[in-house]
Amino acid sequence: MSDRISLPLDTVGDLPQRAEDAAKGAFGVENRARLLSQYFAENSEVTPENAWLHAYRLLLWVDKRIGLAHCYESDKCQPGRPWYLRSLRFHDWVTRKLNVRPDKLQQHVDWLFGQAITSLSAASAAMMSVQLSKSAAQRKPFEGRFFPVPGEDPELVDLIVNTLGDALCGPLAPSVRRELSERVTAHLANENKRKNLLGEGFEDTLAEILRRMPQIAGAHEVLVRKWLDEIPGFRPARKTTKRRQVDLALVRRDGHRILITAKWSVRSDREEQFRADFADYADLESHGEDFEYVLITNEFDAARLVRACDNRAQNAPLFSRVVHLNPEGPSTAYGSDMRGSAPEMHQRIADGRLISLQSWLSQLADATMG
Repeated sequence: MSDRISLPLDTVGDLPQRAEDAAKGAFGVENRARLLSQYFAENSEVTPENAWLHAYRLLLWVDKRIGLAHCYESDKCQPGRPWYLRSLRFHDWVTRKLNVRPDKLQQHVDWLFGQAITSLSAASAAMMSVQLSKSAAQRKPFEGRFFPVPGEDPELVDLIVNTLGDALCGPLAPSVRRELSERVTAHLANENKRKNLLGEGFEDTLAEILRRMPQIAGAHEVLVRKWLDEIPGFRPARKTTKRRQVDLALVRRDGHRILITAKWSVRSDREEQFRADFADYADLESHGEDFEYVLITNEFDAARLVRACDNRAQNAPLFSRVVHLNPEGPSTAYGSDMRGSAPEMHQRIADGRLISLQSWLSQLADATMG
């Protein structure tokens, strides 16, 4: 597999479609697999103790609006609001764990997104070059009349130049102004593409972690984004029922199944989906044997975490395990703030109902030795 995605730029097709194809390629499953293989080949082996660190290096990012590690919705983390102080605490904690300066965190996290953007930028630059070349003949009758060039945003460039003022050595050449405009615009647009990678990127990261732990991989088949009926012991859904896709599944050699829903964050719509998914899983189980239903998340909202721990299905907890990448993160973020559901979250951690990725992986490894 090549190091960068490529596009048939000389073929017939409009630029928006090719741009969409480039984004799909950069954030798609094949490029993610290549990047994850590269990352783990260049970094230390995966253990239960460092698995969460690998996940953070790959997926955690710095919220540009506040300059701090992202742990909650950006609009609620603005200075003066409670989540700004919590974000400060989390940023301090995670930089200490990663042993980096607080102002250098961006250089040590967000690896997967950064590499995907590099792939996309290369394709985008090539597309822009082709676009300018193809437009030359069409623009010729308008030469000398100061028509803007594709990709230019004069107001944006003027804003930057005026802000820099005397710090600039001199006026910017037209080609430099255009490049500056393109790069800033692309940067802002790229940030909006993060959601394209985070969902399946989290699933792929967890799958790669599981596959790189010999005790777990040797005893389980690791399945990613499989339809429920593709997992042993589950029958196909009725024609009138929505077909369910499972984020991750572990199938042990003795047939024991662990169905995993992997969600970086837990919104209200996802909470409702958990119950609907489990109801179908239980209804379509065909072996008459128990299976585990596990949530793995990096959610920081105490109320959401408590609900995940306390949700019940019939006469038992909905989730067999509620796994946080590292519960010490949200615990530190809340600190001594005991408002709302914070005390209950701390209690769920103390009771072992909300466990760390390290604990869960260790339990999986120990189970294979029994």
